[in-house]
Amino acid sequence: MQYTYWTIEAAAQAEFKDRGSKFLAYAYPVRTQEEIKEHLKTLKELHPKAVHHCYAWRLGVSGTLFRANDDGEPSGSAGRPILGQIDSAGVTNVLVVVVRYFGGTLLGVPGLINAYKTVAAAAFQEVQRVERDLEAVYDLEYEYPIMNQVLYTVKQHQAAILKNDLMLFCSIQISVPLKNEKACLDKLEQIHGLKITRLA
Repeated sequence: MQYTYWTIEAAAQAEFKDRGSKFLAYAYPVRTQEEIKEHLKTLKELHPKAVHHCYAWRLGVSGTLFRANDDGEPSGSAGRPILGQIDSAGVTNVLVVVVRYFGGTLLGVPGLINAYKTVAAAAFQEVQRVERDLEAVYDLEYEYPIMNQVLYTVKQHQAAILKNDLMLFCSIQISVPLKNEKACLDKLEQIHGLKITRLA
């Protein structure tokens, strides 16, 4: 079973020019499609005069969640070459957006493919690849008296607390590395009065 995946450590940028056209690549580590929408919205606000905002992303480790968008460029000339660079880098949970300012000269499909591929590859040169743990997300609900027992177990298994609401009746959301999931669940299930719900 796979317990880790490769992604990028931080956001990165790169630039490429060809016959007056300027291509700006932005690479982001992402975990959800909501994050992807936010980044796209931000870039469209940042570059309102750009003619194209082409992008590709891949999420998860199954390889089935991905998208390539040409945003008005000839079919297959932008999104696919960008996605190709994500896959060449061997990473997932990544979004790459290339913003194009048109320079007045048509580049033709081969020229576009080269430009989008080159600038996406350049963005990956600017950032470190990192190996991350695959995680399962759980919602834990419990009453205050058992809080210390729950938090100790969560910490013992390197689970991160994503959200917590510690009132009289407590609720926390945790993200536990898959390699520790079974051991963590075995321990949590022994805690009387704890309600466990798997979210992802």
